[in-house]
Amino acid sequence: MELRQLAAFTAVAEEGSFTAAARRMHVVQSAVSATVRTLERELDVRLFDRTTHRVQLTSAGRLLLPEARRTLAAAAAARNVIDQAHGGLRGTVRLGILQWHRDFSVPRLIAEFRTQHPHVEIELHRGDSTSHAAALHKGQLDLAFLAVDPDVFPDLSLVPLAQDTMLVVTPLDHHLAGRTCVDLAATADEPFAETPPTWGIRIFNDRAFRAAGLERRVDFEVADVATVLDFVRYGLAVAIVPSGVLDRMSGVSAMPVRSGAQVLTISLATVVQRDVSAPCRALLSTAWRLAGDTPD
Repeated sequence: MELRQLAAFTAVAEEGSFTAAARRMHVVQSAVSATVRTLERELDVRLFDRTTHRVQLTSAGRLLLPEARRTLAAAAAARNVIDQAHGGLRGTVRLGILQWHRDFSVPRLIAEFRTQHPHVEIELHRGDSTSHAAALHKGQLDLAFLAVDPDVFPDLSLVPLAQDTMLVVTPLDHHLAGRTCVDLAATADEPFAETPPTWGIRIFNDRAFRAAGLERRVDFEVADVATVLDFVRYGLAVAIVPSGVLDRMSGVSAMPVRSGAQVLTISLATVVQRDVSAPCRALLSTAWRLAGDTPD
C-alpha cells in the first residue's frame, strides 16, 4: 500500500467522482481509476460501488477512509518536520473566502503570513458559508471563513475572528427611517432584498425571523451585498445587513434591532476530529494574532 494510492482513494471518496478526484489531483481520470483498482487488488476488497451516475463507498471503504486520512496526515506532518529543519514550512493551504470581509482583511492576513512562511502557497476559493462547509467536509478546502453561529455547523470547529452588528436598513424616505431602533415585527410585511439562502448573512436573518415566530417576504435575491443596498437605496426594499458594509455615502437609513444587538460573527473553520497540517496551524495562529486573540 502506497501513499499515492491512499491519496487517490481519499480524493474519490471525498469528491464522489473519479473525474472530480482527477481534477483535484491534477492527473488524468484513468490514472486515478488505475490507482484505486490496484489498491483494491492489494487489499482484496472492493472499496467503491460504481454506477453510471455515481460512486459510493462500500462498507470496507467507509472503514478505510478515516484511517487513510490519518495516514496521509501523519505523512504530511513528517514532511513538515523535515521542511522546517530545511528552511521553514512548505506546502499549500486551500482557503475559502467570502464575498465580503470588511472587518477582517484577507490580504493583510496573507501578507503577514508570508513574512514568516514565504514557501507556503495560499490557494483562494471564493464562495459562501454553506458551500465552504461542504467543501471542508469533502476535503476540498483546508480552512474556510464562515459567517455563521457555531451551532449552524456543529461538526466544524469555528475560531471567531470578527463580529459585526446587524442593522435594519431602509430608504431615507421610508416610514421606519430615522428611528432609534426597529422591531423585527415592524419589518415583516416589508419587501426584502436579500443574499442567497446559502450565505451567512441570509442564514443569520432567516434564523432571527424564525426565532421571533415571524414570516417575511424576500422580493429580491442577489449574490452581492452592495446590490442589496442598491435595492434599498432606490426604494424597492428594506434589508438587514452588517454595519461594516455601510459607509457615509450609503444613502440609506440604518437602525439597530430593538431586541438587542444582533451580532454576526466571522470565523475561520476547520473540520472537527480531522488533523490540521502545520501550514494550516500557522495560518490559524496568524489569524488569531491579527484578530487580537491568543490561542489556547
